[in-house]
Amino acid sequence: MDRDQGMTATAEAGGADGRPAPGPRRRAAALLHRRPRLRLSLLLTAPLAWLVVVYLGALAAIFLTAFWSTDVFTGEVVRQFTLANFQTLVDEPVYRTVALRSLGVAVAVTVIDTAIGFPMALYMAKVAKPKYRPYLMIAILAPLWAAYLVKAYAWRVMLSQGGLLDEVLKPFGLSSPGYGLPATVLVLSYLWLPYMILPVYTGLERLPDSLLDASGDLGARPVRTFRSVVLPLVYPSLVAGSIFTFSLSLGDYITVKIVGGRSQLLGNVVYDNIGAANNLPFAAAVATIPVVVMLGYLAAARRTGALREL
Repeated sequence: MDRDQGMTATAEAGGADGRPAPGPRRRAAALLHRRPRLRLSLLLTAPLAWLVVVYLGALAAIFLTAFWSTDVFTGEVVRQFTLANFQTLVDEPVYRTVALRSLGVAVAVTVIDTAIGFPMALYMAKVAKPKYRPYLMIAILAPLWAAYLVKAYAWRVMLSQGGLLDEVLKPFGLSSPGYGLPATVLVLSYLWLPYMILPVYTGLERLPDSLLDASGDLGARPVRTFRSVVLPLVYPSLVAGSIFTFSLSLGDYITVKIVGGRSQLLGNVVYDNIGAANNLPFAAAVATIPVVVMLGYLAAARRTGALREL
């Protein structure tokens, strides 16, 4: 009788085999192990909450503020729905000019970085010996270790009259472009070049050498191999790199302040209306232009599979 009662008490305290019952932590671990979707949901809850609250919340605040106005006498924000800010953007030719100029600068930077970055990435991935590739990668990444302002002001010194670029071009009868839109495109192309090289290099590194050998064995010349084999397979990586160069150039305002002279881009208009003009609703309306442009660009890039290369 006593032995039976002891076995019953043991079973109630633990299990039939006498082992203690699992604790809450072990039961929770077993539950997560049996339900991978629940485990994934818990892992993604914190970053998704951060994305929704901070990033998407900030975008929502920008769009909401764009439909407000500013009292011209007090400078206070009037929280009443109005389309006046967008009407000003459409009616005033200066803002259309600034928007088109910003798009042109972003496209020019992307084209220049593609023309320079693709051959560099091709050499790193397919021509250079494997033992030298880490050093080439360090050389590409090294400019990113320097501060943005340091690099921009270094270019300002080089582009000035009598600067380094002026001295280098003087024997050829040329001179430095000075400050202005060409200087802005040049500096932005330098700043964002690594962001083009890295995705293209990754895409080329995954390209099997056997495909290139097979193309040569079938009689294709290098130009035909590049056009029919290399470019179609690396095209998503090129588009992925262009997302970085295009978006970073479209929203930049510091470089044009430093080397742009009197040139104005969308970023400068936003900055000036937040600071000197104290017109936050109009600045938010201007800021929606690059956001809408990039949403369209990302929608088009998604069709190429470029988002998987990011």
